[in-house]
Amino acid sequence: MGELFFTLLYQPLYNLLIVIYNFLPWGGAGLAIIVLTIIVKGLLLPLTFKSLKAQKELQEIQPKIAEIKEQYKDDIEVMAKELMAVYKTHNVNPFASCLPTIVQLFVFLALYQALSAGIGTINSEFLYSAVANPGTMNHIFLGIDLGKVSIPLAILAALMQYLQAKQMITRRPPKAAQGSSASLDEDMAASMNKMLVTFLPLMMLVIGSTTLAGGLTLYIFVSTLFTYALYSVFLRPKPTVK
Repeated sequence: MGELFFTLLYQPLYNLLIVIYNFLPWGGAGLAIIVLTIIVKGLLLPLTFKSLKAQKELQEIQPKIAEIKEQYKDDIEVMAKELMAVYKTHNVNPFASCLPTIVQLFVFLALYQALSAGIGTINSEFLYSAVANPGTMNHIFLGIDLGKVSIPLAILAALMQYLQAKQMITRRPPKAAQGSSASLDEDMAASMNKMLVTFLPLMMLVIGSTTLAGGLTLYIFVSTLFTYALYSVFLRPKPTVK
């Protein structure tokens, strides 16, 4: 598994980072990381759109799902059958977003390792024969040393994660009747969402300010910004017809 991960993900991404740097040496490692992030996010767009489509479809049938959960709250087996019938009727796969998420997680891990290895000294043994070795990388970007912890970048990344987390819980279906099982589910989900909106950015701020190299924090910031912009377009509310 480790060798497969190295061959299929880590080494190609590491070499792509070096190739970008060789083409844009004047931009240093910072510009190379930004371009690499945009390329990778672009390549993952089909999976991202598939995941977004599944999320949007689930959002649209949430009122019906809440109604079924309330109606059959005392019969789990019937509830499951009714829910599957709704998914089938609306051609919705509730697990459609799982595979894209898993794939993107593996890609993130590969990028994490590639950026960890690629900021500063070049590991020539990982380079393909066709990729020129620049020797070293200029890791100063806008006055920030990307090889070291960067508090300003950590703040930007944390802020971007906060905005994205808020974005993901903005579009919610109408609340169920107070006291119903669906309402309790919504209250629990709302509590978890509030916790994530606070916890994830705070964790990013702490880790980015104490552990992560600035290059990795820059990648997280650009990646989150890209996703936020994409979600802003794809998940924007439909205009109401008067």
